[in-house]
Amino acid sequence: MQVPDTPHTGLSRRGLLRGLAAAAGAGAAAALSGCSTEVLSGLTASRETAGSVEFWNLFGGGDGVRMQQMLETYQRANPQVELSAVTLAWGNPYYTKLSLATIGDKPPDVAVSHLTRMKNLVEADLLQELDPALLARHGLGADRFTPRTWEAGLVDGRVFSIPLDTHPFVMFYNTDVCEKAGLLDDSGALAPLDSPEAFIDAMRRAKEVTGAYGGVVAFISETATPWRIFQSFYSQLGGQVIADQGREVVIDDAKATEVLTFLRGLTADGLFPAAADYQGSIAMFAEGQAGFYFQGEWEISTFQTAKTPFSMTLLPHLFREGPYAVQADSHTFVLPRHPDDSPERVDRALGFVASMLDQSRTWAEGGHVPSWQPFLESAGYREMKPQSNYASAAEAAAYDAEGWYSGSGSNFEIVMGSAVGGVMNGQVAPAAAVRQVRSTLSGLARTPSPI
Repeated sequence: MQVPDTPHTGLSRRGLLRGLAAAAGAGAAAALSGCSTEVLSGLTASRETAGSVEFWNLFGGGDGVRMQQMLETYQRANPQVELSAVTLAWGNPYYTKLSLATIGDKPPDVAVSHLTRMKNLVEADLLQELDPALLARHGLGADRFTPRTWEAGLVDGRVFSIPLDTHPFVMFYNTDVCEKAGLLDDSGALAPLDSPEAFIDAMRRAKEVTGAYGGVVAFISETATPWRIFQSFYSQLGGQVIADQGREVVIDDAKATEVLTFLRGLTADGLFPAAADYQGSIAMFAEGQAGFYFQGEWEISTFQTAKTPFSMTLLPHLFREGPYAVQADSHTFVLPRHPDDSPERVDRALGFVASMLDQSRTWAEGGHVPSWQPFLESAGYREMKPQSNYASAAEAAAYDAEGWYSGSGSNFEIVMGSAVGGVMNGQVAPAAAVRQVRSTLSGLARTPSPI
């Protein structure tokens, strides 16, 4: 929803949004109420309590299962606290509902936010600033977290979020296929692929073994995955797409065209399938039709369940004009602005967050790189394979650039991912795709922020 400027009314955007929410009347209230009741995790408890914690998140699949385990652990350890956990649909719907609930003075005590969406919530004045001294009292000081993730979440040096993880784009590989292709070193790990030529050679050798494809990445009927692989390689070239809070489009035509041409070559030469959607790409790798699979690390549980012989490692550093970089985002905990600003409620909320971080082992089992350094630096995590193979990605995270239309599941990713997918399936030439992206993003850049 875009809110028009109102320079002569004296009404702030936040006030206008409040007014619009109120003008929606019972319908908006019913919608918010419906979101809360139809997706309750089943952890709501009714008892004599020492207060309550309401928690909103967007975790489904394996993440959802692990979060449920963590919530149950918290509840067993804190039976005096009434815990209500609500799971909502990932992407724009989640952030719209969270914003409306906060504007309507019905926010949860704690919510999950992608780091790349959190700063828009701050700009809209929807999050509570977190005092470093208060965080330190709960054992949540900056020194307990991975530096890149903590620093990337600061807003003008101020703290509004507490990082849970980094979830980077990674490379899965079938160990049986790669062994037959001669791609493993003496330790059984994948030998380095440190140039476009080495990467293409590995895909060809894997294809000879599978008889189908060397690798697979999803780019049909979804936009997030093609954006992620493009952003990873484009960032290795030192490229940026937008700047100045999204008000400038600064895409480098030459660098973008180089990456798009490389990606198109993978499908045009038959090394990757010319059409693969999300579920189809999973099936191809699980069934041994592709030796390599490129996706977020969260699909680890899928292949463990399928008993696929696989391992995981960093997406290769193919383009060496810049330092290593890989597309990633982070899940963070935030405290939405709340009409009850009592210290007791805030302490309960931060105690809940601390409990979640103390369970970082459970969370890391699902593939995410923990931001909680007490576990990240432990022997237990180093021994966790293949998860610890790509832990260094957390310090090389290429987050989406800031802008009101940017971040995980955003219009920005839809525009970029659609263009990349169009190139990979041969519908549009790389140079034409760059022109298309520049034109579409320029329209968004000229549009006033609705927050």
